[in-house]
Amino acid sequence: MMTDPVSDMLTRIRNGARANHLKVDMPASRIKANVCKVLKEEGFIKNFKVLVKDNNLTLRIALKEQAIVDIQRVSKPGLRIYKGYRDMPRILSGLGVSIVSTSSGIVSSRKAKAMKLGGEVLCNVW
Repeated sequence: MMTDPVSDMLTRIRNGARANHLKVDMPASRIKANVCKVLKEEGFIKNFKVLVKDNNLTLRIALKEQAIVDIQRVSKPGLRIYKGYRDMPRILSGLGVSIVSTSSGIVSSRKAKAMKLGGEVLCNVW
């Protein structure tokens, strides 16, 4: 049993990007798909899709070359980090982005600020 599936996803993406892989596969979930949606909107990945392999859902992510320098997990199962929309972190002076779980779904920190929503900061990407 995996205790932190989002952290496992981020580690797989980080390792795949550092090894210059074109795609990364992992078990799928709605939260992971929503995080991938934000990564695609912000231009960090090419595309993603959910596949059915042997009655299991698999998430396949197509990585962009040199787009992701690092991904850092912020909120963990043992220590949740919540921020208001005024306190959203700026990553690398605006070059990076935080992914935030709000009451309106999982969005980027830029979109959360625009919607004036705070929430749990899942990770930072740059």
